[in-house]
Amino acid sequence: MEQNFQTSFIPKKPIVPERSVAPQPVGILLVLALFALFTVVLATGGIYFYKEVTKKKIDSMKDNLELAQNRFEPAKLAELQVLDQRLRAGGEVLANHTAVTPFFDALEAMTMKTVRFTSLSYTAGESMGMPSVVQMTGEAAGYRSIALQSDLFAQNKNFIDPVFSNLTLDPNGNVLFDLAFSVDASFLRYQQTLPQEF
Repeated sequence: MEQNFQTSFIPKKPIVPERSVAPQPVGILLVLALFALFTVVLATGGIYFYKEVTKKKIDSMKDNLELAQNRFEPAKLAELQVLDQRLRAGGEVLANHTAVTPFFDALEAMTMKTVRFTSLSYTAGESMGMPSVVQMTGEAAGYRSIALQSDLFAQNKNFIDPVFSNLTLDPNGNVLFDLAFSVDASFLRYQQTLPQEF
């Protein structure tokens, strides 16, 4: 018996049955996740770009600063800094320096013709701002001259607490006396003697 075989290599029917798959709608979570991913990728790129631009600006500014610094002569700058330090030190010395010239000018202006001083002891204040102490001896034509001289000293605000003591009459009729007072430290500042500029 002969069998009738028809052999064909092309299948007439599909071996696996086909199923048709209906497209599913895209979920909102997938859309949000894709949007977040896209935003993060853009933000990362933007930050990287901003970092590179800022770095280039900083490098450019450093180069400009070095160029500007090199335009000035470093030796001249060092010389000017030394000069500035010297001027500051000189100003400090000047501010703390005292001068006795104002004291002698005031003493000359207020001393009466009937009074003369025979000795003077001047002790500067121990520190800046402390008053100086003055002790003097002298003689006057009479007690009235000493009283008037005492009034003149009392009127001067720069002479603090003038005290006349040890009043004695000498054989010539003159009155010998001792005088002690303090001098205001601000009155003796050297800067006070300098001409004031307008």
